[in-house]
Amino acid sequence: MGLDRNDVLREAAALLTRRATASMDDIAKAAGISRATLHRHFAGRDALIRALEELGIERFEAAMDSARIEEGDAVEALRRLVAALRPVSGFLVFLYSESQLVEGEEVNAGWARLDARLAALFRRGQEQGNFRIDLTPVWLAEAVYGLMASAAWSVHDGRLAAKDMEYMVLELLLGGALRRSGDA
Repeated sequence: MGLDRNDVLREAAALLTRRATASMDDIAKAAGISRATLHRHFAGRDALIRALEELGIERFEAAMDSARIEEGDAVEALRRLVAALRPVSGFLVFLYSESQLVEGEEVNAGWARLDARLAALFRRGQEQGNFRIDLTPVWLAEAVYGLMASAAWSVHDGRLAAKDMEYMVLELLLGGALRRSGDA
């Protein structure tokens, strides 16, 4: 049976989210492989971190695609996005907390794509009259990252039931982002 690189990356992300200082030996053990096998696929910690970030961005972008965030009512698109992000929220925890570890044009371009699409969703919602205009689309996008990462961490830590994650994120996010009557 061959090594599933994505399984290794998922295990690495889960471990590094809990223990940022985990060694390559620790990561190999968590993935159920030898350190030599891990090094054959990832030349070192930097290569592993870069691969984690690239896969996380890819997964986040796929969630945006499946949620069809460019279509229809922005509030409903946001609801679809939060549902689509739930399965990849563990990667988001890692990306959100550790993204400063990796720099590079490809990674930065990936984040820029995600940021632009998410901000466009909120901008569209503002234009539709659904979201507050005193909160910038960029800030609202950051709120999505932060709330999804916090919820995933809480689920992992046993402080939030996995089945409640989507509801909790949406209630808090929309409770602060939706326009209320009387808002300018």
